[in-house]
Amino acid sequence: MKILFLANRIPYPPYRGDKLKIFNLARRLQKEHELYLVTFTQTPEEEQYRTELEKIFKEVHLIYLPKWKSAINCLSAAWDDTPLQVLYFKSAEMQKKLNEVLKVHKFDAVHVQHLRMSPYLAERKDIPRILDLPDAFSLYWERRMKMKSSVLKKSFETLEQRRVLKYESILKKYNMSLVCSVEDLEYLKKTHKIDNIRLLPNGVDLDTFHPRQHDYSHNHTLLFTGNMDYAPNVDAVVYFVQEILPAIHQKFPQTKFVIAGQRPVQKVQDLANDYISVTGFVEDIAAVYDTASVVVAPLRFGAGTQNKVLEAMAMGIPVVCSNIGFKGLGIASGDGAIMQTDPTAFANSVIELLSAEDLRKKVGAKGIEVIQNSFGWDAIAKLLATYLTEVAAR
Repeated sequence: MKILFLANRIPYPPYRGDKLKIFNLARRLQKEHELYLVTFTQTPEEEQYRTELEKIFKEVHLIYLPKWKSAINCLSAAWDDTPLQVLYFKSAEMQKKLNEVLKVHKFDAVHVQHLRMSPYLAERKDIPRILDLPDAFSLYWERRMKMKSSVLKKSFETLEQRRVLKYESILKKYNMSLVCSVEDLEYLKKTHKIDNIRLLPNGVDLDTFHPRQHDYSHNHTLLFTGNMDYAPNVDAVVYFVQEILPAIHQKFPQTKFVIAGQRPVQKVQDLANDYISVTGFVEDIAAVYDTASVVVAPLRFGAGTQNKVLEAMAMGIPVVCSNIGFKGLGIASGDGAIMQTDPTAFANSVIELLSAEDLRKKVGAKGIEVIQNSFGWDAIAKLLATYLTEVAAR
Protein backbone atom coordinates (compact mmCIF):
# COMPACT_ATOMS: atom_id res chain seq x y z
CA MET A 1 0.00 0.00 0.00
CA LYS A 2 0.91 3.64 -0.44
CA ILE A 3 0.45 5.25 2.99
CA LEU A 4 0.74 8.83 4.21
CA PHE A 5 1.59 9.58 7.85
CA LEU A 6 0.44 12.97 9.14
CA ALA A 7 2.18 13.51 12.49
CA ASN A 8 2.01 16.30 15.05
CA ARG A 9 5.71 16.05 15.94
CA ILE A 10 8.71 14.97 13.91
CA PRO A 11 9.18 11.28 14.84
CA TYR A 12 12.92 11.51 15.44
CA PRO A 13 14.81 11.05 17.67
CA PRO A 14 12.35 8.52 19.13
CA TYR A 15 12.58 9.67 22.77
CA ARG A 16 8.95 10.37 23.66
CA GLY A 17 5.58 8.67 23.33
CA ASP A 18 4.21 10.26 20.15
CA LYS A 19 7.60 10.17 18.39
CA LEU A 20 8.27 6.60 19.53
CA LYS A 21 5.00 5.32 18.14
CA ILE A 22 5.26 6.69 14.61
CA PHE A 23 8.96 5.83 14.32
CA ASN A 24 8.53 2.23 15.43
CA LEU A 25 5.39 1.60 13.38
CA ALA A 26 6.82 3.15 10.23
CA ARG A 27 10.18 1.39 10.58
CA ARG A 28 8.35 -1.93 10.34
CA LEU A 29 5.68 -1.01 7.80
CA GLN A 30 8.22 0.35 5.32
CA LYS A 31 9.43 -3.18 4.65
CA GLU A 32 6.22 -3.97 2.75
CA HIS A 33 4.62 -0.58 2.07
CA GLU A 34 5.54 2.77 0.49
CA LEU A 35 5.44 5.44 3.19
CA TYR A 36 5.27 9.23 3.09
CA LEU A 37 5.51 11.71 5.97
CA VAL A 38 4.16 15.21 6.57
CA THR A 39 4.93 16.61 10.01
CA PHE A 40 5.87 19.66 12.04
CA THR A 41 9.21 20.81 13.36
CA GLN A 42 9.39 23.27 16.24
CA THR A 43 13.05 24.25 15.97
CA PRO A 44 15.40 24.77 12.99
CA GLU A 45 17.72 22.13 14.50
CA GLU A 46 15.13 19.41 13.87
CA GLU A 47 15.74 19.73 10.13
CA GLN A 48 18.89 17.64 10.65
CA TYR A 49 16.76 14.54 11.26
CA ARG A 50 15.41 14.54 7.71
CA THR A 51 18.19 12.19 6.58
CA GLU A 52 17.29 9.55 9.18
CA LEU A 53 13.60 9.76 8.30
CA GLU A 54 14.31 9.43 4.58
CA LYS A 55 15.65 5.96 5.33
CA ILE A 56 12.07 5.02 6.25
CA PHE A 57 9.82 7.37 4.23
CA LYS A 58 9.99 7.84 0.45
CA GLU A 59 9.17 11.52 0.92
CA VAL A 60 9.53 13.68 4.05
CA HIS A 61 7.84 17.07 4.28
CA LEU A 62 8.74 19.17 7.34
CA ILE A 63 6.65 22.22 8.23
CA TYR A 64 8.28 24.67 10.62
CA LEU A 65 5.91 25.81 13.37
CA PRO A 66 7.86 27.66 16.08
CA LYS A 67 6.48 27.77 19.58
CA TRP A 68 5.93 31.53 19.45
CA LYS A 69 3.60 31.11 16.49
CA SER A 70 1.71 28.32 18.29
CA ALA A 71 1.33 30.63 21.29
CA ILE A 72 -0.21 33.30 19.05
CA ASN A 73 -2.60 30.67 17.65
CA CYS A 74 -3.80 29.98 21.18
CA LEU A 75 -4.80 33.60 21.67
CA SER A 76 -7.77 32.96 19.40
CA ALA A 77 -9.22 30.79 22.19
CA ALA A 78 -10.76 34.02 23.49
CA TRP A 79 -13.38 33.82 20.71
CA ASP A 80 -12.91 30.25 19.39
CA ASP A 81 -14.17 27.20 21.31
CA THR A 82 -11.58 24.90 19.68
CA PRO A 83 -9.35 23.20 22.30
CA LEU A 84 -6.00 24.85 22.90
CA GLN A 85 -4.28 21.57 22.02
CA VAL A 86 -5.75 21.82 18.52
CA LEU A 87 -5.20 25.56 18.13
CA TYR A 88 -1.55 25.07 19.07
CA PHE A 89 -1.00 23.02 15.91
CA LYS A 90 -3.01 25.21 13.55
CA SER A 91 -1.02 26.11 10.43
CA ALA A 92 -2.04 27.42 7.02
CA GLU A 93 1.35 26.29 5.72
CA MET A 94 0.67 22.75 6.89
CA GLN A 95 -2.73 22.73 5.18
CA LYS A 96 -1.21 24.06 1.96
CA LYS A 97 1.60 21.48 1.92
CA LEU A 98 -0.81 18.66 2.74
CA ASN A 99 -3.10 19.69 -0.12
CA GLU A 100 -0.11 19.73 -2.49
CA VAL A 101 1.00 16.26 -1.46
CA LEU A 102 -2.52 14.87 -1.80
CA LYS A 103 -2.83 16.40 -5.28
CA VAL A 104 0.40 14.78 -6.48
CA HIS A 105 -0.08 11.35 -4.85
CA LYS A 106 -3.02 8.98 -4.61
CA PHE A 107 -2.72 7.23 -1.24
CA ASP A 108 -4.41 3.98 -0.33
CA ALA A 109 -4.81 5.28 3.23
CA VAL A 110 -3.73 8.11 5.51
CA HIS A 111 -2.71 7.71 9.14
CA VAL A 112 -3.47 10.89 11.12
CA GLN A 113 -1.77 11.12 14.50
CA HIS A 114 -3.56 12.69 17.48
CA LEU A 115 -6.69 14.78 17.91
CA ARG A 116 -4.40 17.77 17.35
CA MET A 117 -4.04 16.92 13.66
CA SER A 118 -7.63 15.83 13.09
CA PRO A 119 -8.95 19.07 11.49
CA TYR A 120 -6.55 18.84 8.55
CA LEU A 121 -8.35 15.87 6.97
CA ALA A 122 -11.70 15.81 8.74
CA GLU A 123 -13.62 16.79 5.60
CA ARG A 124 -11.64 14.75 3.03
CA LYS A 125 -14.14 11.95 2.62
CA ASP A 126 -12.56 11.08 -0.74
CA ILE A 127 -9.51 9.67 1.09
CA PRO A 128 -9.46 6.60 3.40
CA ARG A 129 -8.33 8.00 6.76
CA ILE A 130 -7.53 6.63 10.21
CA LEU A 131 -7.31 8.93 13.23
CA ASP A 132 -4.91 7.45 15.80
CA LEU A 133 -5.37 8.84 19.32
CA PRO A 134 -2.79 8.31 22.09
CA ASP A 135 -5.65 8.35 24.58
CA ALA A 136 -9.16 9.65 25.23
CA PHE A 137 -8.15 13.27 25.66
CA SER A 138 -11.37 14.30 27.36
CA LEU A 139 -10.84 11.54 29.92
CA TYR A 140 -7.35 12.90 30.58
CA TRP A 141 -8.78 16.37 31.27
CA GLU A 142 -11.64 14.95 33.33
CA ARG A 143 -9.14 13.27 35.64
CA ARG A 144 -6.90 16.32 35.74
CA MET A 145 -9.84 18.48 36.84
CA LYS A 146 -10.23 16.33 39.96
CA MET A 147 -6.75 17.21 41.23
CA LYS A 148 -6.32 19.99 43.77
CA SER A 149 -5.26 23.23 42.08
CA SER A 150 -5.72 26.99 42.19
CA VAL A 151 -9.03 28.57 41.20
CA LEU A 152 -7.50 29.99 38.01
CA LYS A 153 -5.98 26.66 37.00
CA LYS A 154 -9.18 24.79 37.83
CA SER A 155 -11.15 27.20 35.63
CA PHE A 156 -8.79 26.62 32.71
CA GLU A 157 -8.91 22.82 33.11
CA THR A 158 -12.71 22.83 33.26
CA LEU A 159 -12.96 24.97 30.13
CA GLU A 160 -10.45 22.85 28.19
CA GLN A 161 -12.17 19.62 29.20
CA ARG A 162 -15.51 20.90 27.90
CA ARG A 163 -13.91 22.02 24.65
CA VAL A 164 -12.11 18.70 24.13
CA LEU A 165 -15.20 16.68 24.96
CA LYS A 166 -17.23 18.60 22.37
CA TYR A 167 -14.44 18.53 19.78
CA GLU A 168 -13.96 14.75 20.02
CA SER A 169 -17.11 14.32 17.94
CA ILE A 170 -14.75 14.85 15.00
CA LEU A 171 -13.94 11.14 15.36
CA LYS A 172 -17.21 10.42 13.54
CA LYS A 173 -15.83 12.09 10.40
CA TYR A 174 -13.01 9.55 10.07
CA ASN A 175 -13.31 6.07 8.54
CA MET A 176 -11.79 4.64 11.70
CA SER A 177 -10.28 5.85 14.95
CA LEU A 178 -7.72 4.04 17.08
CA VAL A 179 -6.89 4.24 20.77
CA CYS A 180 -4.27 2.39 22.82
CA SER A 181 -6.27 1.32 25.88
CA VAL A 182 -9.42 -0.75 26.41
CA GLU A 183 -10.44 1.73 29.09
CA ASP A 184 -10.16 4.67 26.67
CA LEU A 185 -11.94 2.69 23.95
CA GLU A 186 -14.93 1.96 26.17
CA TYR A 187 -15.03 5.56 27.39
CA LEU A 188 -15.08 7.03 23.86
CA LYS A 189 -17.67 4.53 22.64
CA LYS A 190 -19.99 5.31 25.52
CA THR A 191 -19.41 9.06 25.58
CA HIS A 192 -19.68 9.76 21.85
CA LYS A 193 -21.83 6.83 20.73
CA ILE A 194 -19.36 5.75 18.06
CA ASP A 195 -18.59 2.29 16.70
CA ASN A 196 -15.82 3.01 14.18
CA ILE A 197 -13.10 2.81 16.83
CA ARG A 198 -10.57 0.03 17.42
CA LEU A 199 -7.72 -0.86 19.75
CA LEU A 200 -4.07 -0.33 18.77
CA PRO A 201 -1.92 -0.86 21.88
CA ASN A 202 1.25 1.05 22.62
CA GLY A 203 4.27 -1.10 21.97
CA VAL A 204 7.76 -1.81 23.17
CA ASP A 205 10.90 -2.02 21.06
CA LEU A 206 12.01 -5.49 22.12
CA ASP A 207 15.42 -4.95 20.50
CA THR A 208 16.08 -2.18 23.02
CA PHE A 209 14.01 -3.26 26.02
CA HIS A 210 14.71 -6.92 26.58
CA PRO A 211 15.64 -9.15 29.52
CA ARG A 212 19.29 -8.81 30.51
CA GLN A 213 21.28 -10.50 33.23
CA HIS A 214 19.46 -8.32 35.72
CA ASP A 215 20.77 -8.31 39.29
CA TYR A 216 17.73 -9.00 41.47
CA SER A 217 19.85 -9.18 44.63
CA HIS A 218 19.92 -5.42 45.24
CA ASN A 219 16.98 -3.57 46.79
CA HIS A 220 18.21 -0.01 47.01
CA THR A 221 17.01 1.79 43.85
CA LEU A 222 13.53 2.97 42.91
CA LEU A 223 13.08 4.46 39.44
CA PHE A 224 10.59 6.73 37.70
CA THR A 225 11.03 7.57 34.01
CA GLY A 226 9.26 9.96 31.65
CA ASN A 227 9.28 13.43 30.16
CA MET A 228 9.60 15.60 33.23
CA ASP A 229 7.78 18.61 31.86
CA TYR A 230 4.61 16.54 31.36
CA ALA A 231 2.05 17.48 34.02
CA PRO A 232 0.99 13.93 35.05
CA ASN A 233 4.66 12.93 35.49
CA VAL A 234 5.49 16.04 37.50
CA ASP A 235 2.51 15.46 39.78
CA ALA A 236 3.41 11.77 40.13
CA VAL A 237 6.96 12.29 41.39
CA VAL A 238 5.98 15.11 43.77
CA TYR A 239 3.16 12.94 45.13
CA PHE A 240 5.49 9.96 45.49
CA VAL A 241 8.14 11.95 47.34
CA GLN A 242 5.66 13.62 49.68
CA GLU A 243 3.16 10.84 50.42
CA ILE A 244 4.73 7.45 49.60
CA LEU A 245 8.52 7.56 49.86
CA PRO A 246 8.62 8.49 53.59
CA ALA A 247 6.91 5.20 54.52
CA ILE A 248 9.38 3.27 52.36
CA HIS A 249 12.30 5.04 54.01
CA GLN A 250 11.08 3.99 57.43
CA LYS A 251 11.74 0.40 56.38
CA PHE A 252 14.59 0.97 53.92
CA PRO A 253 16.26 4.29 54.82
CA GLN A 254 19.10 3.86 52.30
CA THR A 255 16.82 3.47 49.28
CA LYS A 256 17.52 5.90 46.45
CA PHE A 257 14.81 7.35 44.22
CA VAL A 258 15.94 8.14 40.66
CA ILE A 259 13.84 10.44 38.44
CA ALA A 260 15.08 9.94 34.87
CA GLY A 261 13.70 11.99 31.98
CA GLN A 262 14.28 14.99 29.79
CA ARG A 263 13.38 18.60 30.54
CA PRO A 264 12.75 18.39 34.31
CA VAL A 265 10.84 21.49 35.40
CA GLN A 266 11.97 23.43 38.46
CA LYS A 267 9.38 21.73 40.64
CA VAL A 268 11.05 18.40 39.84
CA GLN A 269 14.61 19.69 40.15
CA ASP A 270 13.78 20.99 43.62
CA LEU A 271 13.14 17.41 44.79
CA ALA A 272 16.81 16.47 44.42
CA ASN A 273 18.69 15.68 47.63
CA ASP A 274 21.02 13.02 49.03
CA TYR A 275 18.59 10.18 48.27
CA ILE A 276 16.65 11.62 45.32
CA SER A 277 18.42 11.97 41.97
CA VAL A 278 17.07 13.99 39.02
CA THR A 279 19.07 12.95 35.96
CA GLY A 280 17.61 15.00 33.11
CA PHE A 281 17.92 13.51 29.63
CA VAL A 282 19.34 9.99 29.47
CA GLU A 283 20.39 8.60 26.08
CA ASP A 284 20.35 4.92 27.09
CA ILE A 285 17.23 4.68 29.22
CA ALA A 286 17.28 0.86 29.04
CA ALA A 287 20.56 0.87 30.97
CA VAL A 288 18.91 3.02 33.64
CA TYR A 289 16.00 0.59 33.95
CA ASP A 290 18.52 -2.18 34.49
CA THR A 291 19.86 -0.45 37.60
CA ALA A 292 16.43 -0.37 39.27
CA SER A 293 15.18 -2.69 41.98
CA VAL A 294 11.60 -1.53 41.42
CA VAL A 295 10.05 0.88 38.90
CA VAL A 296 7.27 3.08 40.28
CA ALA A 297 4.54 4.81 38.27
CA PRO A 298 2.17 6.55 40.74
CA LEU A 299 0.29 8.70 38.20
CA ARG A 300 -2.89 10.28 39.54
CA PHE A 301 -4.28 11.57 36.24
CA GLY A 302 -3.84 10.90 32.55
CA ALA A 303 -5.18 8.33 30.10
CA GLY A 304 -3.94 5.70 27.67
CA THR A 305 -1.16 3.37 28.76
CA GLN A 306 2.22 4.20 30.26
CA ASN A 307 5.35 3.46 28.22
CA LYS A 308 7.40 3.43 31.41
CA VAL A 309 5.39 0.47 32.69
CA LEU A 310 5.63 -1.45 29.40
CA GLU A 311 9.38 -0.85 29.06
CA ALA A 312 10.15 -1.92 32.63
CA MET A 313 8.03 -5.06 32.25
CA ALA A 314 9.81 -5.92 28.99
CA MET A 315 13.12 -5.88 30.87
CA GLY A 316 11.82 -7.95 33.75
CA ILE A 317 11.88 -5.12 36.28
CA PRO A 318 8.97 -5.33 38.76
CA VAL A 319 6.61 -2.36 38.67
CA VAL A 320 4.23 -0.78 41.16
CA CYS A 321 1.78 1.53 39.41
CA SER A 322 -1.48 3.38 39.88
CA ASN A 323 -4.73 2.59 38.10
CA ILE A 324 -3.99 5.13 35.33
CA GLY A 325 -3.52 3.07 32.20
CA PHE A 326 -3.47 -0.24 34.08
CA LYS A 327 -6.75 -1.53 32.69
CA GLY A 328 -5.40 -1.09 29.18
CA LEU A 329 -2.70 -3.67 29.89
CA GLY A 330 -5.30 -6.42 30.17
CA ILE A 331 -3.46 -8.12 33.03
CA ALA A 332 -4.07 -9.02 36.66
CA SER A 333 -2.25 -7.10 39.37
CA GLY A 334 1.07 -8.84 39.91
CA ASP A 335 1.54 -9.97 36.31
CA GLY A 336 4.59 -7.77 35.89
CA ALA A 337 2.98 -4.76 37.52
CA ILE A 338 1.24 -4.42 40.89
CA MET A 339 -1.61 -1.90 40.85
CA GLN A 340 -2.30 0.28 43.91
CA THR A 341 -4.24 3.52 44.25
CA ASP A 342 -3.93 4.25 47.98
CA PRO A 343 -0.55 5.78 49.00
CA THR A 344 -0.17 3.45 52.01
CA ALA A 345 -0.96 0.37 49.92
CA PHE A 346 1.41 1.63 47.21
CA ALA A 347 4.23 2.02 49.72
CA ASN A 348 3.51 -1.43 51.21
CA SER A 349 3.71 -3.08 47.79
CA VAL A 350 7.07 -1.42 47.13
CA ILE A 351 8.27 -2.54 50.57
CA GLU A 352 7.15 -6.13 49.90
CA LEU A 353 9.13 -6.18 46.66
CA LEU A 354 12.21 -4.66 48.27
CA SER A 355 11.94 -7.25 51.06
CA ALA A 356 11.92 -10.34 48.83
CA GLU A 357 14.31 -11.15 45.97
CA ASP A 358 12.15 -14.11 44.93
CA LEU A 359 9.10 -11.88 44.60
CA ARG A 360 11.01 -9.38 42.47
CA LYS A 361 12.09 -12.21 40.17
CA LYS A 362 8.56 -13.67 39.99
CA VAL A 363 6.84 -10.38 39.13
CA GLY A 364 9.62 -9.47 36.69
CA ALA A 365 9.40 -12.82 34.87
CA LYS A 366 5.65 -12.47 34.43
CA GLY A 367 6.15 -9.00 32.97
CA ILE A 368 8.55 -10.33 30.35
CA GLU A 369 5.99 -12.96 29.32
CA VAL A 370 3.16 -10.43 29.02
CA ILE A 371 5.14 -7.95 26.90
CA GLN A 372 6.65 -10.52 24.55
CA ASN A 373 3.24 -12.06 23.91
CA SER A 374 1.22 -8.89 23.37
CA PHE A 375 3.20 -5.65 23.13
CA GLY A 376 6.03 -6.05 20.60
CA TRP A 377 6.04 -3.42 17.83
CA ASP A 378 6.16 -6.09 15.11
CA ALA A 379 2.75 -7.43 16.10
CA ILE A 380 1.28 -3.94 16.55
CA ALA A 381 2.55 -2.79 13.14
CA LYS A 382 0.85 -5.81 11.54
CA LEU A 383 -2.38 -4.88 13.31
CA LEU A 384 -2.16 -1.30 12.01
CA ALA A 385 -1.55 -2.65 8.48
CA THR A 386 -4.75 -4.67 8.84
CA TYR A 387 -6.72 -1.56 9.84
CA LEU A 388 -5.23 0.47 6.98
CA THR A 389 -6.12 -2.28 4.52
CA GLU A 390 -9.65 -2.33 5.87
CA VAL A 391 -10.28 1.39 5.39
CA ALA A 392 -8.55 1.34 1.98
CA ALA A 393 -11.02 -1.29 0.78
CA ARG A 394 -14.10 0.79 1.64
